[in-house]
Amino acid sequence: MSVMLAVVLFILSLLVFSIIKILTEYQRGVIFRLGRFTSVRGPGLIILIPGIERMERVDLRTVTMDIPDQDIISRDNVTLKVNGVVYFRVAAPEKAVIAVEDYLSATAQIAQTTLRSVIGQFELDEILSQRESINSKLQAILDEHTEPWGVKVSAVEVKAIDLPIEMQRAMAKQAEAERDKRAKVISAQGELDASRKLAEAASVLDTQKNAIVLRYLDTMREISSGGGKSTTFFPLPIDFLSRFIPKSTD
Repeated sequence: MSVMLAVVLFILSLLVFSIIKILTEYQRGVIFRLGRFTSVRGPGLIILIPGIERMERVDLRTVTMDIPDQDIISRDNVTLKVNGVVYFRVAAPEKAVIAVEDYLSATAQIAQTTLRSVIGQFELDEILSQRESINSKLQAILDEHTEPWGVKVSAVEVKAIDLPIEMQRAMAKQAEAERDKRAKVISAQGELDASRKLAEAASVLDTQKNAIVLRYLDTMREISSGGGKSTTFFPLPIDFLSRFIPKSTD
């Protein structure tokens, strides 16, 4: 008698577990009745007709999926290793169950394929400098492909771009050359500004004959104030030697 009671209790427990389902706030249940889709239920307590209704659980939380390293050749024939990350969630649970066999695997595969095709359309300099536009393009293409599956792609980010060692060295030399170029341009601009200021100062001194004498005296003061040794300074006019140089005749 006790054995029969135990069997009955076991059968009843199985029926209860098959009839009553509890879904959390972030889950939905896709209900099939005799193989046909009927409704989406949840969250909370779900009661199923045993043997007639079946439920598939779907998680509505945002999924963070890594895109593994992809070997990609850019438009200017540079070999790269690029990886990324995709953020997506299920927007239509019935489509995620009915329209595709495994929406997680399908999204991962289409993300890898899209990453290779999109990155291959850009040159290396564009890939390194236009991350935002590339991410936006990836997100738009993935969202278009996954929309029939009930999946909404919220963001796609290119995480890392690995360059060959030879390319890294070439880029380092290019960056060094650019820095040298900027340094020379800045130095030349400084020389140009200084020459303009000297020309302005010379024009002012040329209009005031006593100004050059004051400049001589100021220079003598600066020389005599530096160091402990006495220095003798003899100022001469700038055109002093021109009197002793004979003029050339044609």
